[in-house]
This record gives sequence, structure tokens and C-alpha cells, in this order.
Amino acid sequence: MHSPRISLICLMALCLVSGFATAAPQQPNIIFVLADDLGYGDLGCYGQQVIKTPNLDQFAQEGLRFTDAYAGSTVCAPSRCALMTGRHTGHCTVRGNARVPLLAEDLTVAEVLKDAGYTTALIGKWGLGEPDTTGIPNRQGFDYFFGYLNQRHAHTYYPEYLWRNEEKIPLAGNVEEKENVAKERTQYSHDLFTEEALNYLKQDFDKPFFLYLAYTIPHANNERGHAKGDGMEVPDYGIYKDTEWPNPQKGHAAMITRMDRDFGTLMQTLKQQGLDENTLVIFTSDNGTHKEGGADPDFFNSSRPLRGYKRALYDGGIRVPAMARWPGTIKPKTQSAVPWAFWDFLPTAAEIAGIDAPGTTDGLSILPILTGEANTLPQREHLYWEFHEGGFKQAVRKDHWKLVRSGTNAKVELFDVSKDIGEQLDISRNHPDVVKELQQLFTTARTTSQDFRTPDEMKNKK
Repeated sequence: MHSPRISLICLMALCLVSGFATAAPQQPNIIFVLADDLGYGDLGCYGQQVIKTPNLDQFAQEGLRFTDAYAGSTVCAPSRCALMTGRHTGHCTVRGNARVPLLAEDLTVAEVLKDAGYTTALIGKWGLGEPDTTGIPNRQGFDYFFGYLNQRHAHTYYPEYLWRNEEKIPLAGNVEEKENVAKERTQYSHDLFTEEALNYLKQDFDKPFFLYLAYTIPHANNERGHAKGDGMEVPDYGIYKDTEWPNPQKGHAAMITRMDRDFGTLMQTLKQQGLDENTLVIFTSDNGTHKEGGADPDFFNSSRPLRGYKRALYDGGIRVPAMARWPGTIKPKTQSAVPWAFWDFLPTAAEIAGIDAPGTTDGLSILPILTGEANTLPQREHLYWEFHEGGFKQAVRKDHWKLVRSGTNAKVELFDVSKDIGEQLDISRNHPDVVKELQQLFTTARTTSQDFRTPDEMKNKK
């Protein structure tokens, strides 16, 4: 198999041998757009029948749609840690939503790309380091940052302040009654992120860029007070205002359609700036749909055809919509069932930039899948997740097998997700050899974390 990088090098050598000088190939720009709690079934291109997402549906038509893409975790902070560091939740620093920062020695995709000559920017939700810690974006490879540092702060869409790099920026007209509940609402953070992203794309670039646009839609504002019952906060319900739905369902749909509108504007701006042809754009979600702030995942079949939602390690909590578009490189109207996960993004970005991935990654480059050069990743051994809230949970996928354990002493469940996408039929009794093999990974695929201990490790500590 020949990578695009090797092909370009061969082409340069041929030109030189022929006596013709040639310019070095230009590294492509990379934009990674991350939704927050968007379900597998929340987009039209994944079967949604009610919520309108024309721009994302068109995006899927213009590129590659994945059916078996997985988030880093089933909640935001560890999922984003896996995305940024290329390490799954058995190895990465942040394995839950506790306020644990990335360490100075953690190597992020932003640092890798910066070393390859890229300018780097994060707009939106971070969640991997509080102020003045080693985990803040500007100390983890990002040249520019605008947004929320703390994931709980990100639960209010009308915050009194956001961060620009390491400076706290007050937002006039937003006044919080109590933590994460605004009583005066003027500046909607999602709209500010879109404006920042559009302005970022309109600058003159003298080198390739990596833009990580981490939206907070459609996460609930569910942390305090009245927002618990009506927490899908959006400036207006738009085309859904006259429906007879409960308000949280109106808000859920309006959030997604608003994000779709702004994603469309982002893509238009990319074309207007002449950046479209040399830019890889990836769109996905940090975990499955949620049941918070009055939202009902069954109302829109937001997880269908998967089982479960956020905080579960069934696929409804971790399998996510994911599409990629790269004119001239990714063939339009294509689909892939190759399983991959967030920790694959770092080695993929490294190969795209023309450099080697660090040896610390758990991931594999999916560039051959993007380019259509391959329809499998033969080096893939397994995918692993662990989750430390509401009882220690683990899951592993190898080929078409998926093993889930929802608690240290809980019975394991085995599914053939190629035949049973909804994980309804536990076939562990029929395949004891498969169970034995995969269950060993519950121990061998992870290392001990000082901040996220298993129940057995806690007992031993005492």
C-alpha cells in the first residue's frame, strides 16, 4: 500500500530526474468539528426523520460517512483527552470528568502538528485543565484559544465570561443567577464560537493550520436550579416553535439545526477563502446522546439503532456519527464500516502532516481509509474503554466482537455487533473462548492511574 506522502515524494524525485524543479507539496489544513452529546441517530444522514440537518447531510454526500466510528469515552473530558493525546482511557491522563489536568509530559495532536509547521487554534470547549495548570490549551500546543476551560462551566450557554488564551473575557449582558444558570441572557456562546471560527478562517495564512472547533451543542444546561427540568437552552426554537412538543425537545432539535446552519456557513467560508480544496474537515460527536435537562433520547430516536446513551459503554454511549470531507482525496458519496476511535486521530493527523506519530499513541492512522487505499486496518488488535462513574465499567471491541462489563463484579456480556447492532442478544455462553480472550484485555489493556482507580485498586490501597 502506498501512502499519499510516499507518492508525492516519488513524484518530486521523478521531476528532479527529468530536469524540472518542483515546489514541495503543501501540507493540508485540518479542521476537526466536535459536537457535544450528539446522538448517532440525530442527523438526517444517519436516519433522523424529524430534526433538519441539510448542511451536514450534504457534507456526508460530499465525502465519507463512517458507520463504526467511536468516541474516546462516554462523557466529555476523557473523550477529549483520548482525542487530543491519541491514548485510550486505559492509558490516558484524564479518564473521567474530575478536574484532572493534562500533564506537561502529555503530548497532544496540537503539539505534534505545531512541530510539523502548523498554526493551531482551539475554539469552544476544552475540559482538560483549569487556569494556571499544565493542562490549559496554550500549554498543550495551541497558539490560540477562545472558549471554556472547565466542562461544567460549559454547561451554561450564557456565561458571564469566556477565556481568550489565558485571559478571562467578560461577556456583557450575561448575568448568572447561580452557577450555570443565567438570569440575563444576551450573548449565546455557541454563536460566539461560530463567529470566532469564521474570523479565524478569514485571516491570511502563511502556513497550514489546524482548527479544533469544539461546539457545546446539544449538551444540556442541567447543572443547577430550574434548568434541570427545561435545560436545552437555545435563543429560539426556530422552525420547531409551533410544534406541540415539550420545550426540552424543541430545544434539542433547535440546537442541532442551529449547529447545522452554522456548519454550513463554515463550509461556505472555507470555499470563499480558497481553502476548500486543501482542507480535510472531520465532523463527529464526543459521545452518545444524553438524558439530561429534560431531554428524552427516545423522543427523536437519537440513539437508534444502538442501545443506551451517554454514560453507558453500550454503543449508544460511544458509537458516534462521523464524516470526513477532503476534495480530491476523499471520494464523495462513500461509506466505511471500518471501526476506529478518537485515539486514531493523532496518528492520522501526523501522517497527513508528513511526520511520524509519537510512540506513545494507542491509535492507528486511518489515512488509508480516508483516501480509499484500504478498506481495513490489519494492524488493529482491539478498541478499549473504561469508565469511572456510577460503578467501574469496561468494554472492548475486537473485529465484530464486543464485550461489556457494567461493574467490577458484573456479568460480562458478549455481542456480535456485525449482526446485532443494538446489542440485544448476549451470546457469551455460546462463545466462552472469545469471552476468555477479550476478558483478559480488561486487565492487560490498561495501566494504573493515581486519579482514576478501579474498585480493586482502591481496596488494595487501603
